Amino acid sequence: MWQQIIMGIIGLCAGFAIASGAVALVIGLGIIPRYAGVTKTPEHILWYEDCCMLGTILGTLAYLWKGSIPLGVPGLVLYGVFAGIFLGSWIIALGEVVDIFAILTRRIGLTRGLPWVILAMAAGKVLASLLYFAKGWW
Repeated sequence: MWQQIIMGIIGLCAGFAIASGAVALVIGLGIIPRYAGVTKTPEHILWYEDCCMLGTILGTLAYLWKGSIPLGVPGLVLYGVFAGIFLGSWIIALGEVVDIFAILTRRIGLTRGLPWVILAMAAGKVLASLLYFAKGWW
């Protein structure tokens, strides 16, 4: 029994360490200040960082907890919409910080059709996500 308790504590600490590293990467890249600049709320940067850490901790705990919250399909749809908005906004903020599209287009010589490339990437992500969840590959 003690071995299981110790392994649980070690696993929880490892999860917190990995999640904190991911948050440190997001903060270290300057995504949060850029996100605050885009939304014109630079006075809330510390609050954004606190929410990022709190979300990481709560997400880790929610992943480990195998219970369910009985909100039904409307709750699932609402969660999906907000999670998609959140993830999309962070992806856009990361793209602006590292300028990956500018570097990619310059290196491959893409001068026309960049909006179509971005649209194709977004459509591919959506279709792959739908296929992933429809097939139950999790």
